[in-house]
Amino acid sequence: MKPVDEHRIHQIFEVGVWLKGAHALIECIGGILLYVISTDTIAAWVRALTQEELIEDPNDFIAGHLLQMASHFSIASKEFYAFYLLSHGLIKLALVVGLLRGKLWSYPASLAALGLFMVYQIYRYSYTHSFGLLVLTVFDAAVMVLIWQEWKIVRRHKPA
Repeated sequence: MKPVDEHRIHQIFEVGVWLKGAHALIECIGGILLYVISTDTIAAWVRALTQEELIEDPNDFIAGHLLQMASHFSIASKEFYAFYLLSHGLIKLALVVGLLRGKLWSYPASLAALGLFMVYQIYRYSYTHSFGLLVLTVFDAAVMVLIWQEWKIVRRHKPA
């Protein structure tokens, strides 16, 4: 591979990893917020956000589904999502730090973790049919390709 190609792959790799880091940080914040905000407060916020739209169009698909989901959002569900977001975010943050510092352990660990997250996302998609999960899975796959390419380059240039 030409040095110019390696440099370009590294630049794209860094952008992808920084985006994963930003997403991980958002997951951590979301997880913490879910832990500290009550289900009643969440339901009240959703009612306030959807009220005007439902007055305008009582059959609004998105507003109606958001309101229905909020009304059935249990404490157990809230705690699961809080735990999932926080743990997922913390794992990805640790991997991002390792990747940005060029730590060799972080490349295979990131590939394994992203692969497992993708399997879970596809499993969840089979139940939810959420377009967002598909987008996240495709992004994770692209980042995995970048991590793999960067890992090959790093191993080639690191002394044994």
